[in-house]
Order: sequence, then C-alpha cells, then structure tokens
Amino acid sequence: MRIHVATDHAGFEYSKELIAHLTEAGHDCVDHGPTEYDALDDYPSFCIRAAQAVVADQQAGVMALGVVFGGSGNGEQMAANKVEGVRAALVWNEATAALAREHNDANVIAVGARQHSSEEMLQLIDTFIATPFSGEERHTRRIQQIFRFESAGELVD
Repeated sequence: MRIHVATDHAGFEYSKELIAHLTEAGHDCVDHGPTEYDALDDYPSFCIRAAQAVVADQQAGVMALGVVFGGSGNGEQMAANKVEGVRAALVWNEATAALAREHNDANVIAVGARQHSSEEMLQLIDTFIATPFSGEERHTRRIQQIFRFESAGELVD
C-alpha cells in the first residue's frame, strides 16, 4: 500500500522512523515534508499535499492512506480534512485507530507526536493501516451523507 506522510517540526525526527518502519513492512512511502527541521515551519501545506495525494491515488485505483502528525495532531487533521474526499481522523488509542477505518473508512490518520511514545505511535498507525472498513450499510450511508454535504452542500436528515 502507498502511505503518504506529512508532519511539522514537532514530528520531524519521528517521520524518518515512521517511514523506515512502514517501508520495512512493505509499504511504498511518500514523504510530503518537511525536508529539513525548522522550528517555525507551518504544517498546513505539508498535510494538504499528503491528503491530496491520498485522494489522487485512490481515484486512480491505487491503494493509499495518509499519516499526518504534529504536536497534538489537531491542526494536521483540520488541514487534511479541507481536501475534498479526505476523511481524516484524530486517534489517541488503538480503539480509535481501528474504529476510524472500520466505521468511518478514514483514509488519513492524525496523531499527536508529543502525546505518545514512538512505540505507541507506530502501534496506532499499524492498527489503522491493518483495519479494513466494515462496509456495513449504516456506515456507508453516513459516509455518503458527509460526501454529499462536502461536494454539493446537501444535508440529509
């Protein structure tokens, strides 16, 4: 699977460890930045590029997911979710990582690099990647409602 990765200064060193870990597990990783440490960098462009690449790959039939992280993961999730077709979920334990995929078919995970140890973050990300979408009708229906609002501004009651 192709995994698009983006961070900011808070997760810069960790991103290298993550990419090595995912590559060793057989994934094709794409690093969307930053390319060098800058304590004053801004995460939105990195996360948006990663999110755009996930959507482009999925539309082209390539199995792809994204991982965005920073100090808390909040801003990174918000930035990724501005890209049409992205369902980015902030996760903080294995249950939320699994449910993001199983119930919401999330295609991007956001994690707080300052909130978890390296080992915890790897476990969250591995869980996210390994968990399939359930495909249950109720979950599919809800995802379609989100998509309809995102693409056409339609609310479904």
